[in-house]
Amino acid sequence: MKTKVMVIFGGVYSSLGKGIVASSIARILTELGNKVSMMKFDPYLNVDPGTLSPLQHGEVFVTQDGGETDLDLGSYERFLGRKITKLSTITSGRIYKEIIEKERAGGYNGKTVQVIPHVTDQIKSKIMNIIKAETPDFLIIEVGGTVGDIESIPFVEALGQFRGEYGRDDVLFILCSPLIKVVTSGELKTKPTQHAVKTIGNMGVMPAMLVLRSDVAIDKNTVEKIGMLSHISVENIFKSLNLPSVYYLPTELYKQNMHKAIYKYFGLELKQSQNINKWNRYVHKIKNIKQKIKIAMVGKYNDLHDSYYSLVESLKLASWEFSRNINIAWINSEELEKPNASMKKVFRGCHGILVPGGFGSRGIEGKLQAIKYARENKIPYLGICYGMQTATIEFGRNVLGLKNANTTEINPDAEFKLFDYIDGRMRLGEQQCVITDKNSLAYKLYKSDMVGERHRHRWEFNNQFIPIFEKAGFKFTAFSNDKERTVEMAEIPDHPFFFGVQFHPEFNSWPGRPDPVFTGFVGSAIKHEKHKL
Repeated sequence: MKTKVMVIFGGVYSSLGKGIVASSIARILTELGNKVSMMKFDPYLNVDPGTLSPLQHGEVFVTQDGGETDLDLGSYERFLGRKITKLSTITSGRIYKEIIEKERAGGYNGKTVQVIPHVTDQIKSKIMNIIKAETPDFLIIEVGGTVGDIESIPFVEALGQFRGEYGRDDVLFILCSPLIKVVTSGELKTKPTQHAVKTIGNMGVMPAMLVLRSDVAIDKNTVEKIGMLSHISVENIFKSLNLPSVYYLPTELYKQNMHKAIYKYFGLELKQSQNINKWNRYVHKIKNIKQKIKIAMVGKYNDLHDSYYSLVESLKLASWEFSRNINIAWINSEELEKPNASMKKVFRGCHGILVPGGFGSRGIEGKLQAIKYARENKIPYLGICYGMQTATIEFGRNVLGLKNANTTEINPDAEFKLFDYIDGRMRLGEQQCVITDKNSLAYKLYKSDMVGERHRHRWEFNNQFIPIFEKAGFKFTAFSNDKERTVEMAEIPDHPFFFGVQFHPEFNSWPGRPDPVFTGFVGSAIKHEKHKL
């Protein structure tokens, strides 16, 4: 079957949840037995989000082959249930960088380089690259930003061209748009969505389907009105209401027969045996969970919770394996640095403490205070990347007496350089870790001596300090599978759960298959809760 392409645009304003809508469609089609690939087009001029502050754009998701990407790609993986690659992401910055490099090398033979055809051709080539490389049954493309944004015009133009060249019946345009409720009257206003349809239509792209976003129920008359004024059949208009969990949306769209509308549009036959019963069972399970577990997230990007999006999802996915919901206590590490900060008060009621990744010196002393409290009070602790580094520094200072212990990221002149910028490289993507101690917590969690996990860091533990740490009871139980022998996992055996990892296990958690690091941490937190009771 020729790959069928679906493109999802957003109207009126950003943060509509286009990524979750796209991911939900992908989950439905995957459950129906199809091979699905996904792409994200981001209009910003950054080459990738690797240099963006998490407070600007949320977390940086890392693909297995080392791509630094938008957080939506994490949603794609979790809903698809498989790993994706750098082929799934492009930005305006990447497109223009490649074109300029080609022009500087004389690649256009003296021609004037223009948005049309050169930029649009480059965008179209990216679509064909993933189709040729992955040969999916369906390719779903999410276009970032909002219809009408000047930044996204080249993408919209390229996609209009692509449909004409690839096959009009093989490309489906879907617009995700909100219905806005007027507080004073309670009326749902359809005009913004009408304008969004008109705007994208004027750009040469006419959506054949609509997904209406709303935080209140949408009545039949409203749907019929939108359909009539937008020239879209009501059978092709779907509702995406606010839900307690994003994982409910595939079930809701399936109930509305979105899969049937998609198959009908492409002229495909839907077999009677095809269904999403497996996914529905998972949703039914998590809908009926009542008990909770409370985890403290000690970070410095807490003003935007999307900064830790994959972490939060991983904690949810792990907790559901124990029939628990996660209640996250968001703790700003800078607040813990204040002279009057009471650790006992801050962490009251928390059954586990997690320190996530990050860069820079801001808030590091507060993280060290949280780690010390977890270590001394036998509270389950998980340190990820920077959280593992700070756990090592805290132990060095407060147990080994290395008072000036630090990472050279913070203090290049530190007397005890526990973490150093070893060889100037940024470790990115999935790499193999070797667990060296079969009696360790690491081996208990992974049940294997070889583990593949994704990395995003520059600073590495200085191995000359390993002997004095291990003599004091701080164990290094996994190393990189190369000549560098970089520390990958560390733990304190004489503790209910004190575990640090140099990598980012949150990028490897999917529904029904959370990363072992999180199931181990949450399971220990539940035991700690029972112990406290």
